[in-house]
Amino acid sequence: MTARLLKTRRLDGLSLFGLITLGILLFLGIFGPLLPLGDPTRIAAGPRLDAPSPHFPFGTDELGRDFLPRVVQGIRATFLLSAIAVAITAVIGTLLGLMAGYLGRTTDQAIARGADILFAFPALVAGLLVAAVIGPGQVSAITVISIATLPLFIRVVRSVTLGVAGRGFVTAAEVAGASALRVMLVHLLPNVMGAVMVQLTYALSIGMIIESALSFLGLGVQPPDASLGSLLRQGSGYLTIAPWMVLSAGVVLSLAIMSVNLVGDAVRDALEPLKGRPLT
Repeated sequence: MTARLLKTRRLDGLSLFGLITLGILLFLGIFGPLLPLGDPTRIAAGPRLDAPSPHFPFGTDELGRDFLPRVVQGIRATFLLSAIAVAITAVIGTLLGLMAGYLGRTTDQAIARGADILFAFPALVAGLLVAAVIGPGQVSAITVISIATLPLFIRVVRSVTLGVAGRGFVTAAEVAGASALRVMLVHLLPNVMGAVMVQLTYALSIGMIIESALSFLGLGVQPPDASLGSLLRQGSGYLTIAPWMVLSAGVVLSLAIMSVNLVGDAVRDALEPLKGRPLT
């Protein structure tokens, strides 16, 4: 049993690939402006719609801008907006999930029904509504991602809290006179953090998909800034004559989402090494 437990904590090939890919993408997103890749907004840096070459590895766009630094800028925007939105949602969703699972009754019903209402709105419909109210842009993208991922956090944390709230150490804390807030923060929160971390990685991948979809529709990042979704929209108009624009942004976006999901699987296996595995 001990050997099997240790084995489950080792990264397999796919998880290692996801971790390395995610590390490279994050490095490019964070340090991209400091790397000698060129100015992503410089017009006429090369011929218009020039094919990939040693001088322009990802080719150029319709304005002659080097597409490689624009893809790197898109990585930074997509990751940053998704991470900010998911971080905000994780804090709010964890607190609401703890309240719903521990306080129960009216509080549980109110929070659960509110989560159901948010879950009923498709992300694109919510994006249209938010953009109509506050206008398209980065704030709209963050708001829509938060709306879409909040019910997921609430449901997961509520479910785990319901399983922990009836245990002896919680009852002992209540008998000792601990307040509901102290029980939730001191005794319940550490026991749900594993589920929160796993959900955080999956919510990040969902956030990147939503952000890219919104930017593709023109509701997210606005020109001259770029995200991977807006680059896909930009390249879709030149798909037949400059397919490298769509391919480069699409492949990078796919790698980003895949790497986050693979790392999420590795985190889940590390936190729950015996789940789904027979003990011997």
